[in-house]
Amino acid sequence: MRIFLAKRVFTLVLTLLVATLVVFVVLEILPGDPAAVMLGINAETDTLNALREELGLNRPVWVRYTHWVGDLITGNLGISYTYDVPVSELILDRITVSFPLALLAMTLSTLIAIPLGVMAASNHNKPMDFLVMSFSQIGIAIPNFWFAMLLTLLFSVTLRLLPAGGFAGWDAGIVPVLKSFLLPTIALALPQAAILARVTRSALLEVLQEDFIRTARAKGVTNQGILWKHALRNALIPVVTIMGLQFSFLLAGTIIIENVFYLPGIGRLIFQAISQRDLIVVKNLVILLSAAVIMINFMVDLLYAFIDPRLKGGGDV
Repeated sequence: MRIFLAKRVFTLVLTLLVATLVVFVVLEILPGDPAAVMLGINAETDTLNALREELGLNRPVWVRYTHWVGDLITGNLGISYTYDVPVSELILDRITVSFPLALLAMTLSTLIAIPLGVMAASNHNKPMDFLVMSFSQIGIAIPNFWFAMLLTLLFSVTLRLLPAGGFAGWDAGIVPVLKSFLLPTIALALPQAAILARVTRSALLEVLQEDFIRTARAKGVTNQGILWKHALRNALIPVVTIMGLQFSFLLAGTIIIENVFYLPGIGRLIFQAISQRDLIVVKNLVILLSAAVIMINFMVDLLYAFIDPRLKGGGDV
Protein backbone atom coordinates (compact mmCIF):
# COMPACT_ATOMS: atom_id res chain seq x y z
CA MET A 1 0.00 0.00 0.00
CA ARG A 2 2.89 2.37 0.78
CA ILE A 3 4.40 1.79 -2.66
CA PHE A 4 1.01 2.46 -4.26
CA LEU A 5 0.61 5.74 -2.32
CA ALA A 6 4.20 6.83 -3.01
CA LYS A 7 3.77 6.33 -6.75
CA ARG A 8 0.47 8.23 -6.78
CA VAL A 9 1.86 11.13 -4.69
CA PHE A 10 4.91 11.39 -6.94
CA THR A 11 2.67 11.45 -10.01
CA LEU A 12 0.46 14.08 -8.36
CA VAL A 13 3.37 16.43 -7.59
CA LEU A 14 4.93 15.96 -11.04
CA THR A 15 1.60 16.61 -12.78
CA LEU A 16 1.03 19.78 -10.75
CA LEU A 17 4.48 21.08 -11.70
CA VAL A 18 3.88 20.31 -15.37
CA ALA A 19 0.51 22.08 -15.18
CA THR A 20 2.09 25.24 -13.75
CA LEU A 21 4.74 25.16 -16.48
CA VAL A 22 2.15 24.73 -19.25
CA VAL A 23 -0.07 27.56 -17.98
CA PHE A 24 2.91 29.89 -17.55
CA VAL A 25 4.38 29.12 -21.00
CA VAL A 26 1.02 29.52 -22.75
CA LEU A 27 0.54 32.97 -21.24
CA GLU A 28 4.14 33.89 -22.05
CA ILE A 29 3.87 33.02 -25.77
CA LEU A 30 0.60 34.86 -26.27
CA PRO A 31 1.15 37.75 -28.69
CA GLY A 32 1.28 41.24 -27.27
CA ASP A 33 2.35 42.86 -24.03
CA PRO A 34 0.32 41.57 -21.03
CA ALA A 35 0.33 45.06 -19.52
CA ALA A 36 -0.98 46.54 -22.78
CA VAL A 37 -3.63 43.83 -22.98
CA MET A 38 -4.83 44.65 -19.47
CA LEU A 39 -4.74 48.45 -19.84
CA GLY A 40 -5.84 48.74 -23.46
CA ILE A 41 -4.20 50.22 -26.54
CA ASN A 42 -4.69 53.81 -25.40
CA ALA A 43 -2.75 53.47 -22.13
CA GLU A 44 0.03 55.95 -21.38
CA THR A 45 3.64 54.77 -21.47
CA ASP A 46 4.25 55.64 -17.81
CA THR A 47 1.18 53.65 -16.78
CA LEU A 48 2.30 50.67 -18.84
CA ASN A 49 5.78 50.76 -17.32
CA ALA A 50 4.31 50.97 -13.81
CA LEU A 51 2.10 47.93 -14.41
CA ARG A 52 5.00 45.98 -15.95
CA GLU A 53 7.02 46.72 -12.83
CA GLU A 54 4.11 45.70 -10.57
CA LEU A 55 3.62 42.43 -12.45
CA GLY A 56 7.35 41.73 -12.56
CA LEU A 57 7.36 41.61 -16.36
CA ASN A 58 10.81 43.21 -16.42
CA ARG A 59 12.36 40.21 -14.67
CA PRO A 60 13.84 37.16 -16.45
CA VAL A 61 11.35 34.45 -17.40
CA TRP A 62 12.72 31.82 -14.99
CA VAL A 63 12.59 34.31 -12.11
CA ARG A 64 8.94 35.12 -12.84
CA TYR A 65 8.07 31.43 -13.03
CA THR A 66 9.77 30.43 -9.77
CA HIS A 67 8.34 33.50 -8.04
CA TRP A 68 4.83 32.62 -9.24
CA VAL A 69 5.13 28.97 -8.14
CA GLY A 70 6.44 30.11 -4.76
CA ASP A 71 3.48 32.47 -4.39
CA LEU A 72 1.11 29.62 -5.30
CA ILE A 73 2.62 27.42 -2.59
CA THR A 74 2.25 30.15 0.03
CA GLY A 75 -1.27 31.05 -1.11
CA ASN A 76 -0.35 34.48 -2.46
CA LEU A 77 -2.35 34.77 -5.70
CA GLY A 78 -1.79 38.46 -6.23
CA ILE A 79 -4.20 41.38 -6.52
CA SER A 80 -6.93 41.52 -9.14
CA TYR A 81 -6.37 44.41 -11.51
CA THR A 82 -10.11 44.86 -12.11
CA TYR A 83 -11.47 44.41 -8.57
CA ASP A 84 -8.40 45.65 -6.63
CA VAL A 85 -8.78 42.85 -4.05
CA PRO A 86 -6.70 39.71 -3.46
CA VAL A 87 -7.45 37.00 -6.02
CA SER A 88 -7.70 34.46 -3.18
CA GLU A 89 -10.64 36.41 -1.70
CA LEU A 90 -12.42 36.45 -5.06
CA ILE A 91 -11.97 32.70 -5.47
CA LEU A 92 -13.06 31.87 -1.91
CA ASP A 93 -16.16 34.00 -2.37
CA ARG A 94 -17.10 32.36 -5.66
CA ILE A 95 -16.23 28.77 -4.71
CA THR A 96 -19.05 28.84 -2.13
CA VAL A 97 -21.39 28.87 -5.12
CA SER A 98 -19.60 26.63 -7.63
CA PHE A 99 -18.61 23.80 -5.28
CA PRO A 100 -22.09 23.20 -3.77
CA LEU A 101 -23.59 23.43 -7.26
CA ALA A 102 -21.14 20.85 -8.63
CA LEU A 103 -21.69 18.59 -5.61
CA LEU A 104 -25.49 18.76 -5.94
CA ALA A 105 -25.30 18.07 -9.68
CA MET A 106 -22.93 15.12 -9.16
CA THR A 107 -25.17 13.68 -6.43
CA LEU A 108 -28.31 14.00 -8.54
CA SER A 109 -26.55 12.55 -11.58
CA THR A 110 -25.35 9.52 -9.58
CA LEU A 111 -28.74 8.91 -7.96
CA ILE A 112 -30.35 8.86 -11.40
CA ALA A 113 -27.67 7.07 -13.40
CA ILE A 114 -26.66 4.10 -11.23
CA PRO A 115 -30.20 2.68 -10.79
CA LEU A 116 -30.98 3.29 -14.48
CA GLY A 117 -27.76 1.56 -15.55
CA VAL A 118 -28.49 -1.42 -13.29
CA MET A 119 -32.07 -1.67 -14.57
CA ALA A 120 -30.89 -1.52 -18.18
CA ALA A 121 -28.26 -4.22 -17.63
CA SER A 122 -30.67 -6.51 -15.77
CA ASN A 123 -33.23 -6.12 -18.58
CA HIS A 124 -30.80 -6.42 -21.48
CA ASN A 125 -32.55 -6.20 -24.88
CA LYS A 126 -35.91 -5.65 -23.17
CA PRO A 127 -38.17 -2.55 -23.24
CA MET A 128 -36.57 -1.12 -20.06
CA ASP A 129 -33.14 -1.36 -21.65
CA PHE A 130 -34.45 0.41 -24.74
CA LEU A 131 -35.98 3.21 -22.64
CA VAL A 132 -32.80 3.79 -20.66
CA MET A 133 -30.66 3.83 -23.79
CA SER A 134 -33.09 6.25 -25.46
CA PHE A 135 -32.86 8.56 -22.42
CA SER A 136 -29.10 8.26 -22.56
CA GLN A 137 -28.93 9.11 -26.24
CA ILE A 138 -31.19 12.14 -25.84
CA GLY A 139 -29.31 13.35 -22.76
CA ILE A 140 -25.95 13.13 -24.55
CA ALA A 141 -27.30 14.91 -27.65
CA ILE A 142 -28.95 17.88 -25.89
CA PRO A 143 -26.57 20.80 -25.09
CA ASN A 144 -26.86 21.68 -21.41
CA PHE A 145 -27.17 25.42 -22.08
CA TRP A 146 -30.17 24.79 -24.37
CA PHE A 147 -31.69 22.48 -21.76
CA ALA A 148 -31.07 25.19 -19.14
CA MET A 149 -33.02 27.73 -21.21
CA LEU A 150 -35.90 25.26 -21.64
CA LEU A 151 -36.03 24.73 -17.87
CA THR A 152 -36.08 28.50 -17.34
CA LEU A 153 -38.91 28.98 -19.84
CA LEU A 154 -40.98 26.22 -18.23
CA PHE A 155 -40.43 26.66 -14.50
CA SER A 156 -39.65 30.38 -14.30
CA VAL A 157 -41.47 32.09 -17.17
CA THR A 158 -44.51 29.83 -17.65
CA LEU A 159 -45.13 28.23 -14.25
CA ARG A 160 -43.40 30.92 -12.16
CA LEU A 161 -42.29 28.33 -9.60
CA LEU A 162 -38.55 29.03 -9.48
CA PRO A 163 -36.28 32.04 -10.00
CA ALA A 164 -34.91 32.45 -13.52
CA GLY A 165 -31.47 33.32 -12.23
CA GLY A 166 -29.36 34.95 -9.57
CA PHE A 167 -28.23 33.69 -6.21
CA ALA A 168 -30.17 34.42 -3.03
CA GLY A 169 -27.05 34.28 -0.85
CA TRP A 170 -26.33 31.96 2.06
CA ASP A 171 -27.66 34.53 4.53
CA ALA A 172 -31.13 34.17 2.99
CA GLY A 173 -31.51 30.61 4.29
CA ILE A 174 -31.37 27.13 2.86
CA VAL A 175 -34.74 27.21 1.04
CA PRO A 176 -33.98 30.29 -1.13
CA VAL A 177 -30.49 28.88 -1.84
CA LEU A 178 -31.92 25.54 -2.96
CA LYS A 179 -34.40 27.37 -5.19
CA SER A 180 -31.50 29.25 -6.78
CA PHE A 181 -29.59 25.99 -7.30
CA LEU A 182 -32.42 23.71 -8.44
CA LEU A 183 -32.63 24.57 -12.15
CA PRO A 184 -28.84 24.84 -12.66
CA THR A 185 -28.40 21.52 -10.85
CA ILE A 186 -30.91 19.77 -13.12
CA ALA A 187 -29.41 21.37 -16.23
CA LEU A 188 -25.95 20.11 -15.25
CA ALA A 189 -26.96 16.72 -13.84
CA LEU A 190 -29.23 15.17 -16.48
CA PRO A 191 -26.74 15.21 -19.40
CA GLN A 192 -24.08 13.77 -17.07
CA ALA A 193 -26.54 11.16 -15.79
CA ALA A 194 -27.16 10.05 -19.36
CA ILE A 195 -23.45 9.37 -19.89
CA LEU A 196 -23.02 7.68 -16.50
CA ALA A 197 -26.05 5.43 -17.00
CA ARG A 198 -24.65 4.22 -20.30
CA VAL A 199 -21.22 3.50 -18.78
CA THR A 200 -22.82 1.69 -15.80
CA ARG A 201 -24.88 -0.50 -18.13
CA SER A 202 -21.89 -1.40 -20.33
CA ALA A 203 -19.66 -2.18 -17.34
CA LEU A 204 -22.32 -4.35 -15.71
CA LEU A 205 -23.03 -6.28 -18.90
CA GLU A 206 -19.34 -7.07 -19.20
CA VAL A 207 -19.05 -8.21 -15.57
CA LEU A 208 -22.20 -10.33 -15.83
CA GLN A 209 -20.39 -12.53 -18.38
CA GLU A 210 -17.60 -13.39 -15.92
CA ASP A 211 -17.12 -16.89 -14.47
CA PHE A 212 -17.70 -15.85 -10.85
CA ILE A 213 -21.18 -14.60 -11.79
CA ARG A 214 -22.05 -18.00 -13.25
CA THR A 215 -20.72 -19.59 -10.05
CA ALA A 216 -22.92 -17.32 -7.94
CA ARG A 217 -25.97 -18.26 -10.02
CA ALA A 218 -25.12 -21.95 -9.62
CA LYS A 219 -25.06 -21.46 -5.84
CA GLY A 220 -28.58 -20.07 -5.94
CA VAL A 221 -27.85 -16.37 -5.43
CA THR A 222 -30.81 -14.27 -6.56
CA ASN A 223 -30.56 -11.97 -9.58
CA GLN A 224 -30.83 -8.90 -7.33
CA GLY A 225 -28.08 -10.23 -5.08
CA ILE A 226 -25.86 -10.89 -8.09
CA LEU A 227 -26.47 -7.41 -9.50
CA TRP A 228 -26.06 -5.30 -6.37
CA LYS A 229 -23.64 -7.37 -4.25
CA HIS A 230 -21.37 -9.02 -6.82
CA ALA A 231 -21.56 -7.42 -10.26
CA LEU A 232 -21.92 -3.74 -9.35
CA ARG A 233 -18.79 -3.52 -7.17
CA ASN A 234 -16.69 -5.19 -9.85
CA ALA A 235 -18.12 -2.79 -12.44
CA LEU A 236 -17.37 0.31 -10.38
CA ILE A 237 -13.86 1.13 -11.66
CA PRO A 238 -14.99 2.49 -15.08
CA VAL A 239 -18.01 4.09 -13.37
CA VAL A 240 -15.83 5.83 -10.76
CA THR A 241 -13.48 6.97 -13.53
CA ILE A 242 -16.33 8.69 -15.36
CA MET A 243 -17.65 10.16 -12.09
CA GLY A 244 -14.24 11.68 -11.36
CA LEU A 245 -14.05 13.21 -14.83
CA GLN A 246 -17.63 14.48 -14.54
CA PHE A 247 -17.05 16.14 -11.17
CA SER A 248 -13.95 17.81 -12.58
CA PHE A 249 -16.04 19.08 -15.48
CA LEU A 250 -18.84 20.24 -13.19
CA LEU A 251 -16.40 22.14 -10.97
CA ALA A 252 -14.28 23.67 -13.72
CA GLY A 253 -16.62 23.75 -16.69
CA THR A 254 -19.75 25.51 -15.47
CA ILE A 255 -18.99 28.79 -17.26
CA ILE A 256 -22.00 28.56 -19.60
CA ILE A 257 -24.52 27.41 -17.00
CA GLU A 258 -23.41 30.01 -14.44
CA ASN A 259 -23.82 32.69 -17.08
CA VAL A 260 -27.22 31.39 -18.18
CA PHE A 261 -28.50 31.53 -14.58
CA TYR A 262 -26.38 34.55 -13.60
CA LEU A 263 -24.74 32.71 -10.70
CA PRO A 264 -21.71 34.38 -9.08
CA GLY A 265 -19.50 31.29 -9.23
CA ILE A 266 -16.03 30.37 -10.48
CA GLY A 267 -17.25 29.91 -14.05
CA ARG A 268 -18.73 33.40 -14.21
CA LEU A 269 -15.63 34.86 -12.54
CA ILE A 270 -13.26 33.43 -15.13
CA PHE A 271 -15.58 34.59 -17.93
CA GLN A 272 -15.58 38.12 -16.48
CA ALA A 273 -11.81 38.05 -15.95
CA ILE A 274 -11.23 37.11 -19.60
CA SER A 275 -13.61 39.78 -20.89
CA GLN A 276 -12.06 42.40 -18.55
CA ARG A 277 -8.51 41.32 -19.49
CA ASP A 278 -7.65 40.63 -15.85
CA LEU A 279 -4.79 38.24 -16.64
CA ILE A 280 -3.75 37.86 -13.00
CA VAL A 281 -7.12 36.35 -12.15
CA VAL A 282 -7.19 34.26 -15.34
CA LYS A 283 -3.73 32.76 -14.75
CA ASN A 284 -4.35 31.83 -11.12
CA LEU A 285 -7.88 30.57 -11.72
CA VAL A 286 -6.74 28.31 -14.55
CA ILE A 287 -3.97 26.73 -12.49
CA LEU A 288 -6.22 26.29 -9.46
CA LEU A 289 -8.92 24.64 -11.56
CA SER A 290 -6.23 22.43 -13.12
CA ALA A 291 -5.01 21.54 -9.64
CA ALA A 292 -8.57 20.70 -8.60
CA VAL A 293 -8.93 18.33 -11.57
CA ILE A 294 -5.57 16.69 -10.76
CA MET A 295 -6.52 16.28 -7.08
CA ILE A 296 -9.87 14.74 -7.98
CA ASN A 297 -8.12 12.25 -10.26
CA PHE A 298 -5.69 11.48 -7.41
CA MET A 299 -8.60 10.73 -5.07
CA VAL A 300 -10.19 8.55 -7.75
CA ASP A 301 -6.92 6.58 -7.91
CA LEU A 302 -7.10 6.04 -4.15
CA LEU A 303 -10.71 4.95 -4.51
CA TYR A 304 -9.62 2.36 -7.08
CA ALA A 305 -7.51 0.68 -4.41
CA PHE A 306 -10.51 0.54 -2.08
CA ILE A 307 -12.76 -0.94 -4.77
CA ASP A 308 -10.14 -3.41 -6.02
CA PRO A 309 -7.51 -4.27 -3.33
CA ARG A 310 -5.34 -5.94 -5.99
CA LEU A 311 -4.30 -2.48 -7.16
CA LYS A 312 -2.56 -1.78 -3.82
CA GLY A 313 0.25 -3.97 -5.01
CA GLY A 314 1.29 -1.21 -7.38
CA GLY A 315 -0.41 -2.40 -10.54
CA ASP A 316 -1.79 0.13 -12.97
CA VAL A 317 -5.47 0.65 -13.65
